[in-house]
Amino acid sequence: MENQNAIAEKNLAIIEQNKLERKLMFGGIGVIFVFLVVAIVANQYKRRTNRKLETQNKQILKQKSEIEKRQQELKAEQERTNALLLNILPAPVADELRKNKKVMPRYYKLVTIMFTDFKGFTTIAAQMSPGEIVRELDECFVAFDQIIEQYELEVQRKCVEKIKTIGDGYMCAGGVPLPNETNPEDIIKIALRVRNYMDKRRREKELRKEPFFEIRIGINTGPVVAGVVGQKKFAYDIWGDAVNVASRMESSGEAGKINISGDTYKYVKDKFFFTPRGKINAKSKGEVDMYFVDGRVKYAEV
Repeated sequence: MENQNAIAEKNLAIIEQNKLERKLMFGGIGVIFVFLVVAIVANQYKRRTNRKLETQNKQILKQKSEIEKRQQELKAEQERTNALLLNILPAPVADELRKNKKVMPRYYKLVTIMFTDFKGFTTIAAQMSPGEIVRELDECFVAFDQIIEQYELEVQRKCVEKIKTIGDGYMCAGGVPLPNETNPEDIIKIALRVRNYMDKRRREKELRKEPFFEIRIGINTGPVVAGVVGQKKFAYDIWGDAVNVASRMESSGEAGKINISGDTYKYVKDKFFFTPRGKINAKSKGEVDMYFVDGRVKYAEV
């Protein structure tokens, strides 16, 4: 009897142990299942997060690219604006305008001004179409600009500033906005090149039997005030009696000649050959000493 009870208790213990083992097994499976579910969910969350980050990174890269493109466009636009400003104003004046939003007028003690115009322009222009007139003036004035640029390259300094064109007139000056002591000589050397260019152009047009312009050049030296006028279509300009006298030198000159005042002559009398004209009446200025520039002494290369 006791053996039967012992066997029964042993079987019962085995059954309970099996139940416990099954519980543990099922519990382990449950834990594993939970871990699997958590891992799957975590993986899905990670993938969604990665996709979201990927999308955000693409958007950031796109925005960065757009910003860089815009910055490049702004830089190019700024460079175009600066280039345009330098076409209108001398570099030091443009810098002052950018920094201070205005340009202070300045007094210059020694400046040489050159005026040119074409003799009988109205009569000659009547033989040409409007397009031909504009083209002819443009070619001449561009050539004058290039003569100044070439001269400055040769002397390796900025010394002459184109001021403006008025109809068939061209005006430039030496000694502004960068003062120097060489401007009387600089301007006469440029005037000689301008005259030579126009002489060559005249001969070529005569051979082709085309209408041509004959240039008059007037030069004077003296003090001026320089500054910028206007707020929208602003311009760099110079004022003073020296400017008015230079204009009179041009109108009192002759075609194909460089007519200078006594005030310019005293600075360059030992550098070039001249023909004295004596005192000649200049409109609103009375009698003024004038000289034609005949050429250069051998050491004053143009």
